[in-house]
Amino acid sequence: MTARTAPPFRADHVGSFLRPKRLLEAREQKAKGEISAAALRKVEDECITEIVKFQEDVGLKSITDGEFRRTYFHIDFLEQLGGVKTDIPVTIVRPDGTEELAPPVMRVIDKVKHAKDIQLADFQYLKSQLAPGSTAKVTIPSPTMLHFRGGRAGISREAYPELEPDFYQDVANAYGDELRSLAAAGCTYVQMDDTNLAYLCDEKMREAARQRGDDPNELPHRYAKFINLVVAQKPKGMTLAMHLCRGNFKSTHAAAGNYEPVAEALLKEMNLDAYFLEYDDDRSGDFRPLRYLPPGKIVVLGLVTTKFGEMESKDTLKRRIDEASQYAPMEQLCLSPQCGFSSTVHGNNIAVEAQRNKLKLVVETAREVWGG
Repeated sequence: MTARTAPPFRADHVGSFLRPKRLLEAREQKAKGEISAAALRKVEDECITEIVKFQEDVGLKSITDGEFRRTYFHIDFLEQLGGVKTDIPVTIVRPDGTEELAPPVMRVIDKVKHAKDIQLADFQYLKSQLAPGSTAKVTIPSPTMLHFRGGRAGISREAYPELEPDFYQDVANAYGDELRSLAAAGCTYVQMDDTNLAYLCDEKMREAARQRGDDPNELPHRYAKFINLVVAQKPKGMTLAMHLCRGNFKSTHAAAGNYEPVAEALLKEMNLDAYFLEYDDDRSGDFRPLRYLPPGKIVVLGLVTTKFGEMESKDTLKRRIDEASQYAPMEQLCLSPQCGFSSTVHGNNIAVEAQRNKLKLVVETAREVWGG
């Protein structure tokens, strides 16, 4: 078995990391007006330099900025698109005392457009910190985040009397402009984070979609066409991947269910290069949906949880990789944690040392399974 020289790599990761205490303090000071935006960015730069070295030290080849400049994995990007407004998210306390972040609804109030380069300066700083042989990865939210939560009611009828084709094409064009700006700066690896396709595996989320007037059986195929409008504008030489997330607020999840309801649309119909799929516990179901994976595409198996500090064993990971290879060729598989360690600024309930150990486990297991 050969090591991969292009992303995704045999040992990869989703992208976000626990925020250092001094970064959280600086963000709070900025919110109170005690320091300037420039002062906050200086702290961010210093912390990003450290997290880059952290990733390289544990043996990762794909390197992110840890999403250290963001509060939420999606809002900070989407609200910078022209025509988009976001409602402030709220925290819901469940009956058992655990917390869940009620995701904010993205409302489209005008024509969607690429008003400015969103990730360019952040990517340029990240790239400047990399050691030779490392690849910078930029993570952005999936364009489906502009539709699923609000549905038709969340999109202005004045701007878009009908969603097809103008709404989907305008969003795709905005994403295309962003990808082109990144590619011109040397970016070759972009990951889109998507909760919605994972939520469509959960019956309660499917019912919520029905209540909004959408058909949960039709949506995955509509989203495949939507994603493909973005892929059609992907610059040459860029890997475009998607991570499916079932929720990741303070070590909780919002959805569960086998990938079967979305697998065909996701793996066969979307023209993406790779998929990061959560498979860290029973809520993800079995590996049978991988039978839809066509030749030439990669699935990164998220077998290592980021929600809790308990360590998986190499033997268990290897056994599960073998199980997955019954449905997709081993050559088309890679390994990663199931999600980021801090999809929101709050972070998961896991220690910094456990974060390091889990990433080292991914790297060492991948090396033993695939070589390189």
